Amino acid sequence: MLFVLDVGNTNTVLGVFARVAHVHAHGETSEAPRYERLVAHWRVATRQGSTVDEYGVLFRNLFSMASLEVLGIHGIAISSVVPPLDPVLRQVCELYFNSKPLFIEPGVKTGMPVQYDNPAEVGADRIVNAVAAFEKHGGPCVIVDFGTATTFDCVSAKGEYLGGVICPGIGISADALFQRTARLPRVEIRKPARVIGTNTVGSLQSGLYYGYLGLVDGILELLIGELGKETKVVATGGLGQMIGTGSKYIKTVDDLLTLEGLRIIWERNAARAPQAAKAAQAILTGGAASGASRKNSERNPSASRSSR
Repeated sequence: MLFVLDVGNTNTVLGVFARVAHVHAHGETSEAPRYERLVAHWRVATRQGSTVDEYGVLFRNLFSMASLEVLGIHGIAISSVVPPLDPVLRQVCELYFNSKPLFIEPGVKTGMPVQYDNPAEVGADRIVNAVAAFEKHGGPCVIVDFGTATTFDCVSAKGEYLGGVICPGIGISADALFQRTARLPRVEIRKPARVIGTNTVGSLQSGLYYGYLGLVDGILELLIGELGKETKVVATGGLGQMIGTGSKYIKTVDDLLTLEGLRIIWERNAARAPQAAKAAQAILTGGAASGASRKNSERNPSASRSSR
């Protein structure tokens, strides 16, 4: 099984994929089963203060609740935008899963050229989302991820990551209203029954929802104007369903897009690992053969001369 983790500032989304063997019409299976079946997924709060053991116990409990065996994990892929947690999660993977995780970072094979001025600045989750969206829907496309921040990521028709837009998330807007005003309460973020609020809570909810929906559609209109009318728009993230279903441009909502992207990138790097190992072995073997030939030549100079 493959264990994937998307570590965000507010929440961490986790998933486990199982292998699926594709059977052809004549009854033969494909050479290597792929991790395509998502057997379990969870969303938990991201806690920077948690220790290695606390995360280890959490993960083991989640696996136990889903009747999954920790020993069945053969690979781990992680995208993280919380750098202080990276060494903690690395230790968790090594101690509790006996596996070295693949962090999505510069140098990892994603299969997608990044056209950002400084590619290292792009959040790992944004690249992962872009890879998954292009793989599943083609390009050009825009991925709207409703997280702590709301990001708009653009992919060309050729599968190039072009860049995008970053906005404060709707949760940040709601918190700012509560913290910066004396009489406005903290409210649940949801779609109100009508635009005109008849009380403070209703007015706040209307402003948050419809105001944010206007922001999203306004930015998407401009992005589609640059990318072309055939651009596909995919939403993901914690509030993807609520905002995405109200947008006139978002046609697809995929809550598990990031997990799919992690699976795709892990498989691309796992496929490269055996090839690299074979190449290294070939170099070693070739070096050994050359060394043996040299030694034989030194022992029998006449044979060396006759071969020339």
